[in-house]
Amino acid sequence: MYRGRFAPSPTGKLHMGSLVAAVASYLDARAHHGEWLVRIEDIDPLREQPGATDAILESLERHALYWDQPVLYQSKRSEHYEAGLSRLAAAEKLYWCPCSRKMLARHNGRHQYDCPTIFNAAHDTPAPAESALKFNQATTDWTWQDAGCGTQKFHTTTISDDFVVKRKEGYYAYQLAVVIDDIDQEITHIVRGQDLLDSTPMQLSLYDTLSTPPPFYHHTPLVCGQNGQKLSKQNKAPELENTKVRENLRYALEFLGLPVPETMQPCDPETLLSWAATQWLNTLARNTRNR
Repeated sequence: MYRGRFAPSPTGKLHMGSLVAAVASYLDARAHHGEWLVRIEDIDPLREQPGATDAILESLERHALYWDQPVLYQSKRSEHYEAGLSRLAAAEKLYWCPCSRKMLARHNGRHQYDCPTIFNAAHDTPAPAESALKFNQATTDWTWQDAGCGTQKFHTTTISDDFVVKRKEGYYAYQLAVVIDDIDQEITHIVRGQDLLDSTPMQLSLYDTLSTPPPFYHHTPLVCGQNGQKLSKQNKAPELENTKVRENLRYALEFLGLPVPETMQPCDPETLLSWAATQWLNTLARNTRNR
């Protein structure tokens, strides 16, 4: 059974780029007669904004993006992430290291000569000072067929492509949490923005180590502002206005290649999305032919 999801972080309210990603994910699920879930990725309290979670859920409901199961909150799933780390440690894929990506880049992808790295460390052993728990990548060629971007190829190398699974502050890292959650929720299809395309090889590595088939991926184009930068909370993108639901949905649908006919423009949000779901697969096929 098809199961998709939308997983925002409560670092601020939704913006138009967020809505486009949510609508694409929602339409793909509805077009395949599947389920659509919402997950709140609240594992980074240092970046979260008070009230953002409620604001995100309210915006989704106001835009008729209704989810099919209770909302999942990452902040309540520590034991599941610890269980995942135990499996990765048993596969001898974890190690403690203080080196950041910038530090590694300055040393051509190699650990510093005095780096106190502890390889194959059990994740529940005391962490060395200022060290993160990292996943040890193998040198691998990853290839996958992306529904939005076509055939993707990525070459991973040891050390320089290793990534954090538990941060120095003790918080669980995005790559670990998202894979564990997608496995537990039995997510079959992931539709998200192209800003997360580079995360896919890391997640494929985790799926491979955890002996679990990965979902199908579909990365959508990014909404950019007048300065050419993608809309994001970090770039202070304008917040989504819940008083302009029809206008917001029409923009999102047109951006995704589904311009709303004039006869449909006065329709309520539910009707607009229902119509768009019937057109979604044809739009995907057309975009694939034109790629």
